[in-house]
Amino acid sequence: MSKSYDFVVTSGGIGPTHDDITYQSIAKAFGLPLKLHEEAYERMKRLSKPRKSQPDFDWNVPSAALTAKKRMVELPLDDSRPYEDQVLFVSDDLWVPVSRVNGNIHILPGVPSLFQRMLDGLKPRLLPRLTDPEGKGICRILISTPMAESAIAEYLTELALRAEPRGVKVGSYPRWGKEHNTVTLVGRDVEYMESLVSEVEHAVEGRRVAVEGEDDAGTPEPDAGNVKSG
Repeated sequence: MSKSYDFVVTSGGIGPTHDDITYQSIAKAFGLPLKLHEEAYERMKRLSKPRKSQPDFDWNVPSAALTAKKRMVELPLDDSRPYEDQVLFVSDDLWVPVSRVNGNIHILPGVPSLFQRMLDGLKPRLLPRLTDPEGKGICRILISTPMAESAIAEYLTELALRAEPRGVKVGSYPRWGKEHNTVTLVGRDVEYMESLVSEVEHAVEGRRVAVEGEDDAGTPEPDAGNVKSG
């Protein structure tokens, strides 16, 4: 499935405990071995700081704690690809690597602040690969529907196949606990997208909105229905 996408991110599951299994799971999925990445390990030893209440860690004495630490730098590695393309370091003061598998899957930590920082650090590598890096040529239309996703799935599948040759992607987003879900049309062919709106509104018994949740308040925004950049 991942090969259908240019950029895939995972979040979390790369810590030292038994339930951190992201590296192991992705390695198994792609038939890759887990190997200790020496540069990541050396960076870990150099940059890791013990908490004030703990003594300095002894990296030279085998221990359960050392095994757990090494687990965080045992990465899925493909010998047919250059290692420097598979293990990325986005900041000089971070030892945590971005493990890149199959050229497009990026394994990141789950801590929100660290995840954001590392994702931002990937931008210089990612933006040159995008045809529209700032998304300025992309437009998005939102249609709010009271219908369940299962009830409109067949129609949306047919619509997506019809719209794909025009470069338009059809999305469906459930809003848990809310009365309305959201159907999206995303693409550059605004004229074609506009031509679909009435059809989609009728098919999903919904209406065009400017922002998600507009129906929740019960009062439409004054600019409702305008094409939004996304």
